[in-house]
This record gives sequence, C-alpha cells and structure tokens, in this order.
Amino acid sequence: MLGKLKLATASLAGCFGCHMSFLDIDERILELVDVVEFDRTPLTDIKTVGECDVGLIEGGVANEENVEVLRDFRRHCKVLVALGACAVNGGIPAMRNQFELEDCLRESYVDGIGVANPGIPNDPEIPLLLNKVHPIHEVEKIDYFLPGCPPSADTIWTFLTELIEGRPVSFPYTQIHYD
Repeated sequence: MLGKLKLATASLAGCFGCHMSFLDIDERILELVDVVEFDRTPLTDIKTVGECDVGLIEGGVANEENVEVLRDFRRHCKVLVALGACAVNGGIPAMRNQFELEDCLRESYVDGIGVANPGIPNDPEIPLLLNKVHPIHEVEKIDYFLPGCPPSADTIWTFLTELIEGRPVSFPYTQIHYD
C-alpha cells in the first residue's frame, strides 16, 4: 500500500452498534491509525465526507437524509461497504415495512400508549421518512457486505487489514458463522 488509506464511516437508520463493534477492535485501533487516515467518522466529528478510499455504512435507508448521505458516500468513496444487518438487509428498522407508514406514525405519535400531545410531527428540520426502509444496496452500488448484528470487531479488523494490504478478503469460518 502506498500512503495511508482514507476511511469514512456513517450511520443511517439503525442502532449505532456497528460503530461500537468497530471501536471494539480496542488497542488495534492504534495499529489502524498508522495506516489509515480517518475522514468523516464519530472519531473525528467531521460532518461531510471528502474523497476517500473506503466508506463503511451502517444502517438501512429510512429517510431522505439517509439517501443523501449514502449517495454522497458513493460519489466520494472508491469502495463502499455495507456494515451490519441493517445495511445488508434493512435489519430492525425494516420491521416497519409490513405496515403502512401512516399507520406507524399514527401508532407512534397519536394513538400510542403514553402519548401526551398527539400529533404527527411536520417540521422541515425532521427528514422526510420513506414509505419503506431499504438495505443500502437498493439505493447505491455496494462493493462489500459485512453481515452480522453487529459484525464482530475481529471480522471488521480482518476485512480492513486485508483490504489495506491488497489481499483478497477472506474470513475464517468462526468469523462468519452465526448460530
């Protein structure tokens, strides 16, 4: 590898667990810092993505802002990675797909238990929800898929180190076997 690989991450509709799993690489993050320059990530608090080698995206696509972020990453990242179940197949956020969006909003903001001030929010600061939650490959071309909820720190480490070293990405069975 010539120079440092530039890496960016984003979390769309999900729980942020994949980013936490990324941080679970623990002391190895210091090894990563030697070969990776972090762009937009929670580690840097950079809000926009610059030109990057790799973009790790966790979460499904549930609203207009998610679409914009994902498309921005596709424009700026040479390699785009679906990180975790929500990015790969919609995960928990996609459970709402069996219901109409209006029914979900009414249950949450009007008819739900404990609702004190009924009313569906309608504020331009709140991103417009899509009718369905989509896995990210339904919106943009994805180069790699790392399944898991979340993928283990070791799986993320294996993926990144093999990609950085220019080797074909290959996982030991224990890293991709889910009971």
